Amino acid sequence: MSVFLTKLSLHGKLSTLSNANNIVSGKSFKLLCQSFLTISTQSDINYHQFKPFSTINYETKNRLAYITLNKPEVLNAIDGSMPKELSECVAKANDDPSVHVIILAGAGKAFCSGYDLTYYAQNKNENAVQEMPWDSMKDYTSMKKNTEYFMSLFHSSKPTLCKIHGDALAGGSDIALCCDIILMANEARIGYMPARVWGCPTTAMWIYRGSYFRLGIEKAKRMLLTGDKINGIEAEKLGLVLKSVPQEQLNDEVEKLAHRMATVPINQLVMQKLVINQTLESMGLRTSQMFATLFDGIARHSPEGLVFKRRSETAGWKIAVKERDHGTYDWTADMPIEMEKKT
Repeated sequence: MSVFLTKLSLHGKLSTLSNANNIVSGKSFKLLCQSFLTISTQSDINYHQFKPFSTINYETKNRLAYITLNKPEVLNAIDGSMPKELSECVAKANDDPSVHVIILAGAGKAFCSGYDLTYYAQNKNENAVQEMPWDSMKDYTSMKKNTEYFMSLFHSSKPTLCKIHGDALAGGSDIALCCDIILMANEARIGYMPARVWGCPTTAMWIYRGSYFRLGIEKAKRMLLTGDKINGIEAEKLGLVLKSVPQEQLNDEVEKLAHRMATVPINQLVMQKLVINQTLESMGLRTSQMFATLFDGIARHSPEGLVFKRRSETAGWKIAVKERDHGTYDWTADMPIEMEKKT
């Protein structure tokens, strides 16, 4: 709005000066108009460049764009704004000719703890669970947007590096696995626990990132059929991440790799990434994501999914998550699991 008012103000002054014959020639007036257009265009560029984000911090330095999830008070939990803002930051980095490589990280104690379950599970929220009977296509359309926002990291023309410290869990692991390369602290954890109940990884990158390369179908199934969390050391062994290092070395390792890539011309980076990405695309990635996003909606509206939602509302999401992750609750029978004692 301020840019628009500035344009109106300048336009009014130009008209007044012209009418009063204060501009001595048509050539002078033309030059002044050109200057005005340059100022106006630059104002638009500056407004776009410094557009504020509510959940993400964005900055550039030395050929690198730093995208930092910035909700440390809730371990960078995903809310309704973060996915879209993440995509916008990736687009901004791709539009910036000075940027060669993008680094994604999280502020505070963790990379990302997943979706904000206070907002989505504990409170009434039709974006997570609709009133019955539910509209599967409405849910799919909504969740597909988030899948595409996360996948902006994968489809980014420029390389995306992810730096994981603390936790990269549930939806947070979806975001991380969309990046081209992941470096992780030894003590950090990654996992998709909603595979146990109330979710399915919509990006399908748990499968595609590892199963066709080092992870293997069997290990991918092991992760998604248990919903287990693993640390950086095991994630490197499984092939989920490129490298796991001690926490105090993580920043230096990421910067070293990013700066090495940043010395390569942008067009070369784009070409190499396109060649590799099309391999995954040809293996049916989009089809897998369609099914995964549909199944995520089904998981949240299944009988067991509704029990988890109700449990989160009545007992609190922390208790529900603990019961889910520890395997102490029967979501089909809606009661605690009674384990027989060994004699």
